[in-house]
Amino acid sequence: MELNWQTMLFEFFGGLGIFLFGIKYMGDGLQKSAGDRLREILDKFTTNPFMGVLAGIIVTVLIQSSSGTTVLTVGLVSAGFMNLRQAIGIIMGANIGTTITAFIIGIDIGEYALPVIFIGAVLIFFFKNKKLQNFGQIAFGLGTLFFGLELMSSGMKPLRELQAFYDLTANMSENPILGVVIGTVLTVIVQSSSATIGILQSLYADGLMDINAALPVLFGDNIGTTITAVLAAIGASVAARRAAATHVLFNLIGTTIFLIILPLYEKFVLFLKDSLDLNPEMTIAFAHGTFNLTNTIIQFPFIALLAVVVTKLIPGEDAIVDYKTKNLDPMFIEQSPSIALGQAKEEVLRMGQFAVKGLQETNEFLQTKSSKNAETAYQIEDAINNLDKKITGYLVDISATSLSEFESERHSVLMDTVRDIERVGDHFENILELVEYQQANKVKITEDAMQDLQEMFLLTIETVEKAVQSLDNNDKDLAREVAEKEDLIDKMERQFRKKHILRINEGRCSGQAGIVFVDIISNLERIGDHAVNIAEAVLDVEG
Repeated sequence: MELNWQTMLFEFFGGLGIFLFGIKYMGDGLQKSAGDRLREILDKFTTNPFMGVLAGIIVTVLIQSSSGTTVLTVGLVSAGFMNLRQAIGIIMGANIGTTITAFIIGIDIGEYALPVIFIGAVLIFFFKNKKLQNFGQIAFGLGTLFFGLELMSSGMKPLRELQAFYDLTANMSENPILGVVIGTVLTVIVQSSSATIGILQSLYADGLMDINAALPVLFGDNIGTTITAVLAAIGASVAARRAAATHVLFNLIGTTIFLIILPLYEKFVLFLKDSLDLNPEMTIAFAHGTFNLTNTIIQFPFIALLAVVVTKLIPGEDAIVDYKTKNLDPMFIEQSPSIALGQAKEEVLRMGQFAVKGLQETNEFLQTKSSKNAETAYQIEDAINNLDKKITGYLVDISATSLSEFESERHSVLMDTVRDIERVGDHFENILELVEYQQANKVKITEDAMQDLQEMFLLTIETVEKAVQSLDNNDKDLAREVAEKEDLIDKMERQFRKKHILRINEGRCSGQAGIVFVDIISNLERIGDHAVNIAEAVLDVEG
C-alpha cells in the first residue's frame, strides 16, 4: 500500500509541476508572439470600463494567468497609468480570460500530449525563425500542460478506494461552504486557479466528485486566485492595494450570489451538459466560464460603487505618478502652432519636474536603501520615457506646419530639452541600478564617501531644478547660474574621484566600492551636463 501512496503522490505532484510549467511556458510563447506589448494593450484599451473588460480578457488569454494580469494591473494603477475604475474592468475581464485554459483542457487531446511536445521541441531546436520558435514554445507548453494533467489524473485514480475521500466529497455536497474553503485553500497553495480547475476537471471526469460538490470548489478556486494580487499589493501604493481588494471583493460577491442560487445553477450546468453533449472536463469548463461571465455581467453596472467601497475599506491618498499627458491637444496644431508650442512647453516642464523628483527619490534610495524610493524613482523614469514619446510625436506634428522664425527657435529648444530631460532619467536609473548592485553584493561605502555623494547629489538636484525654472520663466540670469553650478559639479567630480582613490590606496575602501562610487559621481556629472544644455538653450533664445 505504501508503494501505491508513493506512486500516487509522485504522479500527482510531478504532474502538477509539469502542468504549471506548461501553462507558464505556453503563456510566455503567446506573449512573445503578441510582441510583448501587454502594457500597451492595457494602456490603449482602457478608455472606459467595458474596453477594460475586453483588454483584461485579451491579456489573460495571452499570458494564461488571471493573477498575472491582475498583478500587471496593480502595477499600472500604482504607476498612475490608469484609475481604479479602469482597473476594475480589467480585473473582471481577467476572470473571464482565465476560463480559456479550462476550455483548452476540455478538448480531449491528452493522448496526443507527447507528439505535441515533440512538435514543439522540433520547432524550438531545429528552426531559427523566431515566429516558428514562439509557435514551438506554445505547442510545447500545450503538450506539457496535457501531459501534466494526465499524470495528475493517473495519480488521483487510487482515491476511488479511499473511504475518507468519499466522505469528504459527500460532506462538500451537503455543505457547499466547505467546498468553497477547500477550493480557496488549494488555489492559495498552488497559486494557479487554472491548475486547481484542471484537478477539478480530472476528479469530475473520473467520477470521484459529483457536480454539486465540484461547483463550490470551483467558486473557491476563483477566490483563491486573488491571493497573488494581494501579495503583489503588500507594501505597494494605496491605489494598488485598492485594485487587489477589488479582485477579492469581486470574487467573494460572485461566490455569495452563486451559493444562494446553487441548486438552480447545478440544474443549468447539467442542462448544458446534456443539451450540448459535453464531456465531463468541458462541463466544468462551461461552469467556470458561465460563473465568471455572469459574475461580470451582474457586477459591471456597479463598477463605480465597487470603487467607492474599496476606497472606504482602504483609506488614504493616492501617491502615484501621473503618466498621462495633460496639455497635448492635437486641435491646436493646425489652428495655432504658437498655442500648440505653449502646450508642448507645459508638458516639457512637467517632464522636468519629474526629473527633479526622480533625482530626489534616487538620492533617498541611496541614503535609506528603502525599496519604496527605488520603486517610485523607476515609475518616474517610466513616466519620463512615456512623456518623451508623446511630446516628441506632438512636436514632430507641429514641425509639419508653417512656423515663424521665432516659433522654429522655440520648437528647436523644446526638442533638445525633451532629449536632455530623458537622458537625466536614464542617468538616475543607472544610479538606482548601482545602489541595487551595492545592496545585493553588500558593498560597504565609507561615511566620508557617502557625505561626498550627498553633497554632489544635492548640488545636482538644485542645478536641474534651476535649469527647469529658467526654461519656465525664460530667465537668463537663472540659466547663467546653472552654468556656474555645472562648473562646480565638474570640479566636485574630479576632486571626489581623487579623494576616493586615496581612500582605496589607504585600504579604507574596497575596489567594488570604488567602482560604485566613481560610477555614481560620473552619472551625476553627466546629469549636470544635460542641465547646462537646457540652460544654454534658454540663453540662445532671442528676446
